[in-house]
Amino acid sequence: MSSLKQDIKTKFLHLHVLEKIIVLNTSLFFLGIILNLLGFNLLDWFSLPYRFSEVLSHPWSIITYGFLHHSLGHLFFNMLVLYFIAQSFANLFKPRLSFKIYILGVIFGGLAFVFVSMLFPDLLRINGPLVGASAGVRACILFLCVYWPNKPIGFFSFRFPLKYLGIAMVLLDLPGLMSVNSGGIVAHIGGYLSGFLYAKQFKIGKDLGSFLDVVLDYFKSVNKLKTVHKSKSSTMGGKQKKEFNTFPQQKQIDLILDKISKSGYDSLTQAEKDFLFRAGKK
Repeated sequence: MSSLKQDIKTKFLHLHVLEKIIVLNTSLFFLGIILNLLGFNLLDWFSLPYRFSEVLSHPWSIITYGFLHHSLGHLFFNMLVLYFIAQSFANLFKPRLSFKIYILGVIFGGLAFVFVSMLFPDLLRINGPLVGASAGVRACILFLCVYWPNKPIGFFSFRFPLKYLGIAMVLLDLPGLMSVNSGGIVAHIGGYLSGFLYAKQFKIGKDLGSFLDVVLDYFKSVNKLKTVHKSKSSTMGGKQKKEFNTFPQQKQIDLILDKISKSGYDSLTQAEKDFLFRAGKK
């Protein structure tokens, strides 16, 4: 069981960041179904309200809504598109950039939804909270279309520049502003705007998502500290504790002394220092 868990963890760590987002979105969807059966609705807490006063009381929702979905069909389409986008980003950009584009798309889409709901409450049919990864997905798509506008892509037997895909998607979304999903379309437009601006700025050497680096660096440093601590606490003399305990005492001492010769006494864990102390008293 533990090896299966480790295998799953290893495979997850090797996924592209956008593929990890697919796993997260899918997991949250099915978790939401289970919690709903138990009387707790994730959407009540993490979807994005259309009333500004409610957004102020749920500020996290400006991001969390982008990881939730109303239906399996909604989830499937967004994740399918995101999967193909991930293949393009994996070959062209660093994973962190992909993540920042997605998150900024979600934020722009959420802000567009909230402000249009507040400024034009009667013009569009916005009467419910917002969920879905569409704004983040569309930000990623338009980023690619603007950054490589003339890159040829194929659709069955047709080949055309990538920029026409972006233009077609925006034009096909616009009529939806008068539909029952007008709030979602507003978020799409916010995502498009985010992807467009990100690509334009990135082409001249400016990173619109650089403010997210502070947050990402923080979590990276925390994770690194946890990994180092876990590694130190689960090993003795450079070996796993279970393996270390199978060795004769002299072999154990030699392993720890070898570690000292390579990295110095300060590199020892407290457990290794205690072991040497006890061994020296015998």
